[in-house]
Amino acid sequence: MPGAPGTSGRVRTAGGRRAVAGSPYGGCAGAGGNAGPVVASEPAAGTSTKAHTARVGAGQGRGLHEGAGQGSGMAGSGSGTGPGSGTGPGTGTGPGTGPGTGPGAGGRRSAPRRQAAREPAARTYARALPVVPVRARGLTIEGADGRRYLDCVSGAGTLALGHNHPVVLDAIRAVLDSGAPLHVMDLTTPVEDAFVTELLRTLPPGLADRARVRFCGPAGTAPVDAAVALARAATGRTRVVTVTDAVTVTDAVTDADADADETFLDDDHGGGPGRERPAGLLLEPVRSEAGVRPVPDGLVRRLRARAADRAVPLIVDETGTGVGRTGAYWAFEHSGVTPDVLVLAKAIGGSLPLAVVVHREDLVEPDRTAGAFRGNQLALAAGAATLAHVREHRLAEHAATLGGRMLTGLRALAAEFTCVGDVRGRGLMAGVELVAPDTAPDVAAHGARPGTAVRPGTAAHLATAVRRECLRRGLIVDVTGPRANVVRLLPPLIVTEEQMSAVLDRLTDAVRAVDRDRPGGSVPLRGKRGPR
Repeated sequence: MPGAPGTSGRVRTAGGRRAVAGSPYGGCAGAGGNAGPVVASEPAAGTSTKAHTARVGAGQGRGLHEGAGQGSGMAGSGSGTGPGSGTGPGTGTGPGTGPGTGPGAGGRRSAPRRQAAREPAARTYARALPVVPVRARGLTIEGADGRRYLDCVSGAGTLALGHNHPVVLDAIRAVLDSGAPLHVMDLTTPVEDAFVTELLRTLPPGLADRARVRFCGPAGTAPVDAAVALARAATGRTRVVTVTDAVTVTDAVTDADADADETFLDDDHGGGPGRERPAGLLLEPVRSEAGVRPVPDGLVRRLRARAADRAVPLIVDETGTGVGRTGAYWAFEHSGVTPDVLVLAKAIGGSLPLAVVVHREDLVEPDRTAGAFRGNQLALAAGAATLAHVREHRLAEHAATLGGRMLTGLRALAAEFTCVGDVRGRGLMAGVELVAPDTAPDVAAHGARPGTAVRPGTAAHLATAVRRECLRRGLIVDVTGPRANVVRLLPPLIVTEEQMSAVLDRLTDAVRAVDRDRPGGSVPLRGKRGPR
């Protein structure tokens, strides 16, 4: 690798010349996968682990200290039993390790209380999952209290390789050690070139051969907004139809023999305002936030054909489904279609913020793309390493195999417990719908209505209770769906058979506890099970 920049404010280019910061440059190697599979192991129960931060906070608590140099904390003094020591108001020195106690030792455990007073109540995950993570590897998170958890949230799907995978960490270190700038907007860099090259390698030929890749801001809905803006600029039209609209209008199209009316993609010849031919058809292969609902492959193919006939670009949003999550590298591959526009985010950044829109070269682009952080070099390096590792180690196939086992185990819950309704998903992306048989039919089927309190006995209450019981058993899961009554599991692609068994066992125990304690108690199912 070229050396670090010399004079302040300048960078070294790939050719060895110095240039003002902000020009195209070289200086960091492209990221790639390692030569063989990397299996992340977790420490045995009771094994000491080491924290790399100084202890802060008031009150007694146990902790582990490690590090050379200084750390800062809240007022107070504390000491460790290892070779290192800490004195004074929050400063500590020494390369020692070992358990320690003192006013600074329990600070991380009190972090949730401090943050509750500092941040708004809208922080959903902090309220639902009162865990203070301090270390993580693969599927496992360790909290400040020393407990270990199996993480089936995976950063809402951003962690395809789990926490702190070696190939991701190595790629990030390579950029940091190279001395290259960390952020240069969308200027061409060796890291960006390596990422785009690897990304195109994963796409089917029909798209990769004529694709353009554009980066956009990774925040919120920015990549979808960029894709919609592209479709509008290319067609000169404004209306965009989403797959939820399509399913509502053409519900019968899921029947292969049905001749459904799909006029929602047609021009409206005098039929009223707002019915122009759409600028685009937006489809999410698995509607994760809608309760993990896969769109049937037959419907996807029908929509692709109709959109092509009417010159309506098909936009496929793979934000939550891409990079092997559903058992194919890209979820649209299950149906055999090729989109005109592809929206990518989450897992493509290798745990760091990154968003990309891939589109056909003949679509006219807007004049500008918003997003100051679309040139994050660390995210590009981590993303290239992740894409390569998933491809080289066939982790999409692994997700299909383990995902099939996961869905089989989850469907066994539905066969045993009356509080479990539909189980659905694809690959390592699953949703378990909770129902309340003793409540009104509409509430039982869909949970609490939006905007209402979660009441005991409702489906949303049951889903929340299952999440809580899972956490008590060392399993982190999410709750999603418009009625907040679907428990969602998104384990990383590197999950092992043994870990999957542990996930299913802990979830089963949690559901059993909730089913036993819910109002009315257990209800026998088809005479196979009596009250507990």
